[in-house]
Amino acid sequence: MAANTDITPPVRVPVSRGRMRPTRRISLTVGILYVLTFVSIPTLALYAPIKDNVRTFVLGTAGSTTALQWGVLSEVVVGLAGISTAVVLYPLTKRISQTAALGLVAARLLETCLIFVSVVSLLTIMTLRNDVAGTAGASTAALTTMGHGLLANYTWTFLLSQSLMPVACDLLLGYLLYRSAIVPRIFPIVAFIGAPLLLASDIAVYFGAYSQVSPIAVFAALPVALFELSLGIWLIIKGFKPTPLTADYDAISEPTAA
Repeated sequence: MAANTDITPPVRVPVSRGRMRPTRRISLTVGILYVLTFVSIPTLALYAPIKDNVRTFVLGTAGSTTALQWGVLSEVVVGLAGISTAVVLYPLTKRISQTAALGLVAARLLETCLIFVSVVSLLTIMTLRNDVAGTAGASTAALTTMGHGLLANYTWTFLLSQSLMPVACDLLLGYLLYRSAIVPRIFPIVAFIGAPLLLASDIAVYFGAYSQVSPIAVFAALPVALFELSLGIWLIIKGFKPTPLTADYDAISEPTAA
């Protein structure tokens, strides 16, 4: 009896040369967005005239509104880049844990909303300086009081938005990265160390142990900053590690034409 030679050869998926894989597009975009979240670092200097003496700034005798405007613009970029990281990652992270992926999007959205609330306080101070200070009947004492109130609102909202919310964001992201192994394990481990340290520092600041700009607070924020910056750079240069998750996502996102 003759052997059956009608054997269907295995299907080979053609490699699309010159086209970026879907997972590589995601990693590159997220990496760029994470690096963009560091553009607000110069606000430490840009906001110095307001924080050092809000009275003289509101009354128009010191400081520059141009510096404030650039600082506010950079924080808006941070907010938009932050929520975008979670949204761009969501199609991939939902395959790991939909609950954690949705939690990351929600945490990033809340962070962005709080950032916008905080910068509105600074823009209101600028309006007081430009449109109210120096006008007939304007009370110097009232303007100073309002300036201090708006600056306090910015300070406390900053604690919630750009210090407390990263704790939740990085714990959720660290969990997703650790489970999926799409980046080296050192990244989520740094997140797991840095997030509780930052949370403890935020609690200390809340109860008045030290200020947000004290050396202890800066030191406590370093691991989280290191995690996000190094992750962003890694994703730009290397992208995700090849795993069954990334291979499956690429196969589904770019089906082979018949």
